[in-house]
This record gives sequence, structure tokens and C-alpha cells, in this order.
Amino acid sequence: MAQASTAILAAERKNQNTLCSLLKSKRQSIPTESWRSSSPICLSKPMLDRALQVRFCSNSAKAGLDNVVFRLGIANSRRGARQLVTHRHIMVNGHQVNIPSYRMRPGDVVAVREKSKSMVVITSALGAAPKRLEWLDWNVQNMSGTFISVPTREQIPENIKESLIVELYSK
Repeated sequence: MAQASTAILAAERKNQNTLCSLLKSKRQSIPTESWRSSSPICLSKPMLDRALQVRFCSNSAKAGLDNVVFRLGIANSRRGARQLVTHRHIMVNGHQVNIPSYRMRPGDVVAVREKSKSMVVITSALGAAPKRLEWLDWNVQNMSGTFISVPTREQIPENIKESLIVELYSK
């Protein structure tokens, strides 16, 4: 089992490196003026989806603890979620974590600490009943949620314009 997961991780790293080298080689072969005026990179939809997943899900704040706390509805804002995490009101898998950028893994359980469950900030945020997402599971009785999987591009509620992302990272 461990060998299979190691092989999968190695394949994922190889795919990431291949994609990065593809983007770099495309960028270096095109003059700067034409690169900015049009979008010369023609990536297939699966490659673009993979590039966005690598950039916006596994390597950014989408799988960060502060974002998960915000998306679960424990905090009203991302700043509030960061503050709850840094003040040690949040536990991951039964351990207090005070690092907002802590990377969540599928299956991790995020819970509100017992002493913090009666805080007005947390109870008012949970009372607002935010929209539940398919990559998160919330247990109301225990005030805990499970990070089911890294969200795909379609599961991210923000409106993302892929062409602007490619243009930004092409510079």
C-alpha cells in the first residue's frame, strides 16, 4: 500500500514538473510583445485544469487551514478564520494547530476546541448557516468538519478567469 502511494506521488511530481517545463518553454520561445498581446499558449482543457489544480488547490490557500475554517462557517471572514487559528481555538485531528497556512490532507478532521465552543464569534458564525461544499463535511453536534478532498476547479466558488492566470504567470 505504501509503495503504491509513493508511486502515485512520484507520478504527480513528474506531471507537475512536465507542466511547469512546458509553460516555461512556451514562454521562452515567444517574444514578450506577442506574449502579452495575445494568448499563444494552447493548452488542452485537461492540462489547463491540472495547471489550475496544482496552482490553486494543492499549492495555495484552498487547502489551508484558515480557508477550511472559513468555508466550514466557523468564522465570518478569512481574517477571522486566521485569528481563530492563531489563537488556538481550532484543532486538527485532536491536536491544536496555530498555523493558518497548515496544509490539510483528505480525511483531516477540523474541530472547535471544547473551551471555545461557547464563544459568541463562533456561535454567531455557525448560526448564519453558510452554504455547504461537497469537499467538506460538517457535523453540527460535535462542531467538527472533515476535509474530504482537495477541491477541483469546479468546486471552488470563486469566479476564476484562466486566461488572466496564464498571463500573470507568463511574465
